[in-house]
Amino acid sequence: DAQVRMGQLEQLAILAATHASRERFLTELTLDPPAACGDESGPPHLDEDYLVLSTIHSAKGQEWSAVHVLNVVDGCLPADLATGSPEEIEEERRLLYVAMTRACDSLALWLPQRFFVTQQRALGDRHLYAPMSRFITPEVAVWLDRDVPAPAPPDVPLPGPAALAQPIAVAAATGTTPLLDIRAALRSGWS
Repeated sequence: DAQVRMGQLEQLAILAATHASRERFLTELTLDPPAACGDESGPPHLDEDYLVLSTIHSAKGQEWSAVHVLNVVDGCLPADLATGSPEEIEEERRLLYVAMTRACDSLALWLPQRFFVTQQRALGDRHLYAPMSRFITPEVAVWLDRDVPAPAPPDVPLPGPAALAQPIAVAAATGTTPLLDIRAALRSGWS
């Protein structure tokens, strides 16, 4: 709904106006989103779907039905900058524990296969493979379900923009919702 979205943008502008600079606003919003803006949204209605984005630090004392922890890889958990001493590593382990124990029913740990890094003096821009966090020991890993998307078969031609538009036109004519292969849609943009 356009009116609702416009109201949300107006609230964001009001919140941003309380900060001295755009940089300060984004820094505070990034470091502690619930404290920065959670009180602006009001309570959700029972029939509304909603998503809570939180830092691990802000999640302390909270609980949610489902929790997704992003980047559970060495370099992020533990953070590269926090591996200088055993105490720092133990603090990082405690943070992951806090994140994981916020889930009441469902916990998803996301491990990207690789990262793209830029402006590296020695080796330039490149992809780096991301090892699973050292905190996820083999004894813990056996309890995790692995959901790895299968790559598209190389011999199957991908549909072009015209093929993607056809189901949308049919859906518009029949009043149904089109099924769209997002992977194919993204790939067709590169051809």
